[in-house]
Amino acid sequence: MSTASRPVNRLVPFKIDNRGVRGFALVVEQGLETLLGWREYPAPVRQLLGHALAATPLLAADLGEGWRFNLQYQGATGQPLRLLVTQASDQLSLRGMAQWKGEREPQAEWDFHRLLRGGTLAVMREPRGGSTREQPGYQGVVEIAGASLAEALEIYFARSEQIQTRVRLGASLAAGAGQGSRLAGLLVQRLPEGCSDDDWVHVHHLMQTVAEAELLATEPETLLARVFAEDTVRVFEARPVTPQCRCSHAQISAMLLGLGAEEVAAILREQGRVAVGCDFCGRDWVFDAADVQALFAAEAAEAGSAGTRH
Repeated sequence: MSTASRPVNRLVPFKIDNRGVRGFALVVEQGLETLLGWREYPAPVRQLLGHALAATPLLAADLGEGWRFNLQYQGATGQPLRLLVTQASDQLSLRGMAQWKGEREPQAEWDFHRLLRGGTLAVMREPRGGSTREQPGYQGVVEIAGASLAEALEIYFARSEQIQTRVRLGASLAAGAGQGSRLAGLLVQRLPEGCSDDDWVHVHHLMQTVAEAELLATEPETLLARVFAEDTVRVFEARPVTPQCRCSHAQISAMLLGLGAEEVAAILREQGRVAVGCDFCGRDWVFDAADVQALFAAEAAEAGSAGTRH
């Protein structure tokens, strides 16, 4: 794929043939405002959420068709971060959110340990419609360990999936995720065959040299050529990554129709409007009296038309 035709937001699969190692590199710099531009996060929470969003496509790269991936942190009692969730579909549509408390505490002191200490990290893969007996999902849960999210994920892979893995994550998110925001990531895994202990030590040491600033400043293909300059790296076709919350006007309209005209009218009388906030992107969908009247009138007209056709 030429430079001109490759997607800006992309997941780049690769293999280090002479070391028996595979991996994925990531860059996301367009569309982040659709995920993060509707909610103001404290800077430490925004940075951690950025790292989680960067990690998610790396971890979801092997999803089968019709599956989705969730990375979820559940906070411990007394910790400022209550919940963090990121999701990716099999097409690498990406979204995420975080909930926090403790506004009276100096947020500058919210380092990785203060935010996540004592909580649990869950990695979940499940069919898009939910797990069934025929298609059971997978969930691995570990206590938070390590000094960063990347280290916590490495420990998860070692304990829960018995795969030696190294992860580097980068996030540079302006408030509101505006211009100049960028996510980046690099993951390598030891393959069952073809990777000696010396090979893995070699790759591990090279990964340790990748700083977050370099990860964010360098295109994935260039980074791979630079970091593994002495090795045989095969780079495969990049896959597009799309920051995209699934909330929409149609989805919220369907929810209001499901509530029914009487309940929605009661909300209008009490509040003067109907506002529905998305738990993920934080966007508020607002319907005034005219919007509600038009919504239910359209439903009634559609129902009448269907009855006439019948």
